[in-house]
Amino acid sequence: MHDKIVTSGRYEKRAVFATNWEESRGRVFDEPASMTRTPFQRDRDRIIHSSAFRRLKQKTQVFVAHEGDHFRTRLTHSLEVAQIARSVARTLGLDEDLAETMALAHDLGHPPFGHAGEDQLDECMQDYEGFDHNAQTLRLVTRLEQRYPDFDGLNLTWETLEGLIKHNGPLLRSGQSFDTLPAGFRDYPKLMELEISQYGGPEAQVVAIADDIAYNNHDIDDGISAGLFSIDDMLDLPLVGDVFRQVRKEYPVLDRSRLVFESVRRLIGHWIDDLTTETNRRVDKFRPETAADVRAMEEPLIGLSQQLEGEQKALRAFLYERMYKHYKVNRMRSQGKRILKELFQLFMDEPETLPDVYRLDATQAPQKRRARIVCDYLAGMTDNYAIQLHRSLFSMESML
Repeated sequence: MHDKIVTSGRYEKRAVFATNWEESRGRVFDEPASMTRTPFQRDRDRIIHSSAFRRLKQKTQVFVAHEGDHFRTRLTHSLEVAQIARSVARTLGLDEDLAETMALAHDLGHPPFGHAGEDQLDECMQDYEGFDHNAQTLRLVTRLEQRYPDFDGLNLTWETLEGLIKHNGPLLRSGQSFDTLPAGFRDYPKLMELEISQYGGPEAQVVAIADDIAYNNHDIDDGISAGLFSIDDMLDLPLVGDVFRQVRKEYPVLDRSRLVFESVRRLIGHWIDDLTTETNRRVDKFRPETAADVRAMEEPLIGLSQQLEGEQKALRAFLYERMYKHYKVNRMRSQGKRILKELFQLFMDEPETLPDVYRLDATQAPQKRRARIVCDYLAGMTDNYAIQLHRSLFSMESML
């Protein structure tokens, strides 16, 4: 019999389809078990202590990091996703630590300057098998982070790796061949062991929705704060407009910042309530008995109702036109892309200008290998570091 959500917002016990840390499939490199932490708690701690995680504090979410102290960065976004994911996992009786771990790590592979940076690196790498931020996350946690004496990467559990690569669903969908996957995935020798044709486990699916909830709602806050659109501009949107009007009605003299905060708070709550209700409906329909059953389903177990999906689609269309395509944001995108393009070409033409940790390999490597080295270097940069480095290499003023 499946557990139901109780009135306190918690399960009385773990859901039968939750991932059990006691049954983890382990790590690539065997390590003694921790006496104080579950395997997933240990994964979380390794991610938090990684260099890639710290660099998220100065990587673009929508606004370049130096544009303002109060706009979201990749780090604050990841923390918000983790908070939502942990709350939802607790309510559904899933493993909170695994959900939090994947939420904290899901954006590690993003380059500077947000999706514009990813688009530019993919363009730079078009002759060298491209760039994909999810694949870069896998490279970071299995190879590029070098902190431990016995292995490269963070040696995360099977469950964490599996959830990270399936952040957007099955990695290999019906009719798709292995050769079409981004190079960062194909280069991982144990990729097929991660059951890439199936959905992620329940905690991974929670994180995917938590990511949507976080950016849909914090982009409302950031967009209004940046002056890209106003509250009145959103009043015709389904759900969003209703919530803003209701808060205005209850608090007619509330200042704008509190009005936005209260409205966004309620919207996040609405998304979470819908998610848990819809997921319970699917649980009753499909009756999964294990996390493996969840992975083997032909559709996600964790999801939003059709009504909220439609309301979310309208919000995304609004944000796309009024925020992501705003000329101020486009100018920042253009600057970021130009910086990465010029840095990439410089390091490809003159690998001796790379730092020693990259230069010693890149100067002797064939072109394809050199391109990946340069790409790894650029992808790991923060916005501010890329801007400063570009200025130092391309501005004559830096030589005076």
